[in-house]
Amino acid sequence: MPIIKHHQFIEAPVEICFDLARNVDIHTKTTAKTKETAVDGVTHGLLEEGDTVTWEATHLGIKQRLIAKVTHMKKPIEFVDSMLKGSFHSFTHKHQFVEEKGGTMMIDTFEYKSPFGPIGLIADKLFLEKYMTSFIISRAKELKSFAENRE
Repeated sequence: MPIIKHHQFIEAPVEICFDLARNVDIHTKTTAKTKETAVDGVTHGLLEEGDTVTWEATHLGIKQRLIAKVTHMKKPIEFVDSMLKGSFHSFTHKHQFVEEKGGTMMIDTFEYKSPFGPIGLIADKLFLEKYMTSFIISRAKELKSFAENRE
């Protein structure tokens, strides 16, 4: 089961980073490359513990739907969302925010299991883990930009 861990320092208070990371509208903006849109559940504003959201996006050239639920939240230091239904066999995405001098260290830990057994394991090694790592890093950089350039 691949685990992707990414650290991103952001020159902004922890509360700002936390709220931006759980904001559905900001999520849509930070994933514009995949045309990610919230189509059901919470479709605007801030996600809270217990909320679900259905995302529609194009990944690897395939239009997909994914239903995720916020399974844990400890404001403003962490929240966890997990897939309820989608293309993966399963995934859990832990978002952590650590206050540091001059800003916040945002830590993404994305743990997933590919579908299709051995074929999924081959896909992980060939392209999926690299693709998901790039996706996580890209979104973190976009969140950094929003947090540091807010008006």
